[in-house]
Amino acid sequence: MVRALTLGVALAAAAFHLYAAGVAPFTALVQRPVHLGLMAVLGFLGVGIARADSGDGEASEEESHAAVVAPPTRASWLSWLLVILTVAVCAYLVTENQELVQRSGSPTPVDLVAGALAILLVMELARRATGWGLVVVCVMALAYAMAGPYLPGFLAHRGYGPTRLVEHLYLSTEGIWGVPLGVSADFVYLFVLFGAVLEMAGGGALLIALANRVAGNTRGGAAKTAAVASAFMGSLSGSAVANVVTTGTFTIPMMKRAGFKPFFAAAIEAAASTGGQLMPPIMGAGAFILATWTNIPYVTVAATAVIPALLYYVALLAAIHFRAGRMGMAPTGTGEKEPVRDRLHLLFPLVVIVLLLGAGRSPMRAAFWGVASALFMALLRPSTRPDGAGVARIVEAAGRGAVQVAAACAAAGIVVGVASLTGIGLRMSELIITLSQGHLLIALLLTGAGSIVLGMGLPTTAAYVVLAALGAPALVNLGVPLLAAHLFIFYFGCISNVTPPVSLAAFAAAGIAGSPPVKTAFAAAVLAGAGFLVPFMFVYGPPLLLQGSPGAIVLAVVTAVGGVTMLAAAAMGFGRRVLFPWERVILGVGSLALVFPGIVTDGIGLVALAVVFLRR
Repeated sequence: MVRALTLGVALAAAAFHLYAAGVAPFTALVQRPVHLGLMAVLGFLGVGIARADSGDGEASEEESHAAVVAPPTRASWLSWLLVILTVAVCAYLVTENQELVQRSGSPTPVDLVAGALAILLVMELARRATGWGLVVVCVMALAYAMAGPYLPGFLAHRGYGPTRLVEHLYLSTEGIWGVPLGVSADFVYLFVLFGAVLEMAGGGALLIALANRVAGNTRGGAAKTAAVASAFMGSLSGSAVANVVTTGTFTIPMMKRAGFKPFFAAAIEAAASTGGQLMPPIMGAGAFILATWTNIPYVTVAATAVIPALLYYVALLAAIHFRAGRMGMAPTGTGEKEPVRDRLHLLFPLVVIVLLLGAGRSPMRAAFWGVASALFMALLRPSTRPDGAGVARIVEAAGRGAVQVAAACAAAGIVVGVASLTGIGLRMSELIITLSQGHLLIALLLTGAGSIVLGMGLPTTAAYVVLAALGAPALVNLGVPLLAAHLFIFYFGCISNVTPPVSLAAFAAAGIAGSPPVKTAFAAAVLAGAGFLVPFMFVYGPPLLLQGSPGAIVLAVVTAVGGVTMLAAAAMGFGRRVLFPWERVILGVGSLALVFPGIVTDGIGLVALAVVFLRR
């Protein structure tokens, strides 16, 4: 029964979102509750959750993995109760929509009960889908809202009772039904569905084969193939962990066969999959969230993010190259060439999405035509054509991928709602400015550290949304352009996936490779080192965000490429040969000097580069 119900709900979710995007959109207080209701039913029945037993006790690692991958076949009585309550509170908001608007500011007891249940259900869904981290943040936010008069200093505020909190978070678009969940309902589900269609048709294998043709015959070619393929897939995927599981199944064994140790092969996959969320055009739906939050056109966000993302992968590919050189690997000259001609048509939907977004169409409409064209292209050839079981796997995969994002966005809406109600965002900005004494570098370090800490316990989407509300205003007040400030936070939220001690992407890759998780996590953090450096580069060097003359942009790119390459060489201990410790230190200092634009700092960086690489 559970299997049939989850399949039916997954099909209904696909039909609902495609209808809203391609035929007739719904209002926010209809689209978002229906979206959350569908995703919550799937989540409470075990689709896309992190725990196999749906909260009735701790599951083993093997059981948890099975719960995420395999369709559920049973559910506890508590899960069924949560499903019924979720449907009730979401349906209540949809059916009573007009009446709720008319009595705005005067909620009835039924309104308040439904709202309180909705808040609790969202936190329980978030706990099951993402763990305790986001729930703790939500509880702290709610406690802060009610304890305002009793707090000291800048934390104090007038305080809000349960009635005002429930009304704000449930009966308006400032809380649960706010911008984060709106992005999930409007864009994210459709792009997850798009990725599921391509993956089922063989798009993932196609991207790996194409990447192998580009990099397979170079030194460390297997690892470079994994990095390029994960960049492609990661842009479509909304989760670094999902990207690891999708591409790592193929790429990690391939790297191990090529001679890389298991922990290093897993680290490469984790770093590459994490960077996929930084790669335009889709950025794991991050581009749409960032564009919606800042009111900056999507095309501007995607174009601006290109150079920083490429710098991240330049550094990763350089690190792989230097590591392979240190291991004595030589170019094989015989990269595995899988046939791709019968699957090249699967690239057409990607072109459709990019062209529509570039033409100014809404992300929702572009995603609709992307899904439609992907289905059409998949049906063209027998080798890529899904049967009935394939269609079921597509909608189940889409539901599985979207549950975590929807849960995270809804819970993040609670935090954002409290921030807007209490004004804590402005107070946090004041705190950052006070602690930094107005020094931009210290403010950036504080914000980056906060983003990493939050990102360790939250999905990238939730970490970005929370920090966008709390930390971005401080950076803007210190003179950082709006887009640069939000990209800075987004980068550090992403890079937390490979930052110890909680490195979810690295741990997932270690499970596939059979390597020690902690050792894998530290290696992944080293490989992703450019992710810590590039955000400072584009804050201090606006030309990296396409701001400035063509000459300034070219100069900034050249010096930045030199900087991240030097960082990779210092990390791997190899350049043209094995480096002495003092040479690694010089390269590290030179790479940091290139963060700050200017003749003096660029000169220091270039001298460091010359001293090490031109030395015989």
